[in-house]
Amino acid sequence: MRNSLVRLSALAVAALLLTSAYHRLNSSTVMTLAAQHFLASLTPEQRAQATFPFQADERQNWHFIPKERKGLPLLDMQPYQKALAQALLAAGLSQQGYIRAVTIMSLEDVLRIMENADPNYRNPQKYYFTVFGEPSDTGTWGYRVEGHHLSQNFTVVNGKIADTPSFFGANPAEVREGPRKGLRILGAEEDLARDLLESLTPEQKKIAIITDKAFPDILTAASRKAALEGKPSGLSAAKMTSKQSDLLETLVADYANNVPEQLAEIRMEHLKQAGTNVFFAWAGVEERGGPHYYRIQSPTFLIEYDNTQNGANHIHSVWRDFNGDFGLDLLALHYQQAHGLQGRQ
Repeated sequence: MRNSLVRLSALAVAALLLTSAYHRLNSSTVMTLAAQHFLASLTPEQRAQATFPFQADERQNWHFIPKERKGLPLLDMQPYQKALAQALLAAGLSQQGYIRAVTIMSLEDVLRIMENADPNYRNPQKYYFTVFGEPSDTGTWGYRVEGHHLSQNFTVVNGKIADTPSFFGANPAEVREGPRKGLRILGAEEDLARDLLESLTPEQKKIAIITDKAFPDILTAASRKAALEGKPSGLSAAKMTSKQSDLLETLVADYANNVPEQLAEIRMEHLKQAGTNVFFAWAGVEERGGPHYYRIQSPTFLIEYDNTQNGANHIHSVWRDFNGDFGLDLLALHYQQAHGLQGRQ
């Protein structure tokens, strides 16, 4: 009977996700219901493993390397629980973002073959689902889906959502042999950035290319707060032509569109509000196939991309909010308005 009820819950969540595409349900409502159905499917032991208090330090302990995480992995779930877990992941992503996420997970099988690795090490089922607090439309809670090359962090504060840090990686960036040869799951992130770089004049490139040696990784790494030293570097949007500004917007939109439409619109609104106070910086060689890095920096958000490891066939990319990662800006506002407190996190 329990399994039948849980399967009905899975169908209900699937129907909700489908309906939301047509009726514009609030993303927080979709997330809340998906999280509630997922948690309801777990045994008491699984739920203890998958949940933490919202204020737990673990909530900001994110990473993207292949290591054990806190939370409940797909590996330890029953098939119906996995379906509800995937629904929870889908609730925080767009169709584009969800396809990228599950394809990134599947690359663990490619790496296992390439490296002749232990199946327990390279395992597409070792992605962990963690819920912080009690899912509610009007409460404060969050969740994380994380494993090798994937870390999606969502915070819900009274129906408002923070969706960063949002990390996608790919190794190999391009599958070069085997039945999946030619797959480039994050190919657009490189190609659109190259379109912008190639549109620049030699004089503009002197400003945009900040060094001819790419950084070994994204500079913010897995820091809990996004921060870069010094003033923004690279080419300002103020010094771009209209066509180049459009190319920059298209590149930003590719990252923004990894999340549902309502959240993507908020991301793009940050770009609009920044106006020309946006900088594009490139590091490394210009030629395709060589090590390269780029970032897009505005007063509120940061996009970083790096492809240097494994012969420049290994991508790390992230969207971060300087003040709003893990919903810290929403929480500060909430505590100030609701409780008359400042500076609490």
